[in-house]
Amino acid sequence: MTERGTRRTWARALVGVLAGVLVLAPPAPGVRGEEPGADAVIVDEKTEAVLHGSLKWLSSKQQPSGAWSETGHAHQAAFTAYVLMGYMACGNLPNEGEFGGNVARGAQFLLECVRPDGYISAPTGEANMYGHGIASIALGELYGQTRDPMMRPKLERAIKLIVSAQNSQGGWRYAPRPSDADISVTVLQVVALRAAKNAGIDVPQRTIDSAVAYVKSCYDPPTGGFTYQPHNRQPGFARTAAAIYSLQVCGLYDDRTVLSGSKFLFDRSADREWFTYGNFYAAPAQYMIGGDTWKRWYALMKGILLPRVRQAGEMAYWDPVDGGRGGTGTVYATAVYTLILAMPYHYIPLYQR
Repeated sequence: MTERGTRRTWARALVGVLAGVLVLAPPAPGVRGEEPGADAVIVDEKTEAVLHGSLKWLSSKQQPSGAWSETGHAHQAAFTAYVLMGYMACGNLPNEGEFGGNVARGAQFLLECVRPDGYISAPTGEANMYGHGIASIALGELYGQTRDPMMRPKLERAIKLIVSAQNSQGGWRYAPRPSDADISVTVLQVVALRAAKNAGIDVPQRTIDSAVAYVKSCYDPPTGGFTYQPHNRQPGFARTAAAIYSLQVCGLYDDRTVLSGSKFLFDRSADREWFTYGNFYAAPAQYMIGGDTWKRWYALMKGILLPRVRQAGEMAYWDPVDGGRGGTGTVYATAVYTLILAMPYHYIPLYQR
């Protein structure tokens, strides 16, 4: 069996264990379609070549510290986490795989960013709970797949900080303390909690239950989408993608709000505002629904992303489809688009049902 086949078999076995033991909320009854693990959607040779090129390009952008960032040294922990997720989606772990050395250096950088109180902040001091959330997700996935004992205590501290920062509504905002909440910051904390629980870290069930209640309070029944805060603003593509993704990782795979949210995403798929940010959530959300839903979404993403890839010799990268909305750039876009196109490899346990 090839290395990729071995890793894929291992990942599916782990997913089976997690599904039986660590699901945080039971799925609603009903008949499911084709599971996303079935190979109805594959990475073809053209896409695989692009992915290999994108990983080479990302490797060329890694800083001596092991970090990645867009401009200078801003938000290094967050961007490093996004890039690591892209590498993991293609089967690379610390010192395992062609780009294992890059992953090892990036993982070490994230570990060095974990403060004694658990807050994840790069040496530049630029940090918020959004960056803390995505960094905690990456560390949770890294620890879950490697069981590196050096990672566990720092991951535990990061998760304890998330638990302590939850507000009375069940959500989170940008400061590492209870205050107000919004769905974008909340979702990342929810996913981080699930990734950590999958890896064997203790997560209070009441924290999850309160977070699910907050996410559901942002649901907008007339449209099937989700708002930024309860009864605040109009439902949007990125907000809806984030919401249904977080509900699924908490076990609500067949919840009516997830299914209506999936339809909302198809209806708004031509929206290019916050494209990169939104599709970081939309792709795994549709992937976990599986069947024809995922097949259609993956084809849609390929149709958008492959014609836009830029080649630099053997390397490949993307400028953001949304034109850099929100201060994003080529590193972030390349990491997220790599993750999306690599999802049929089935390497990230967090994305499995």
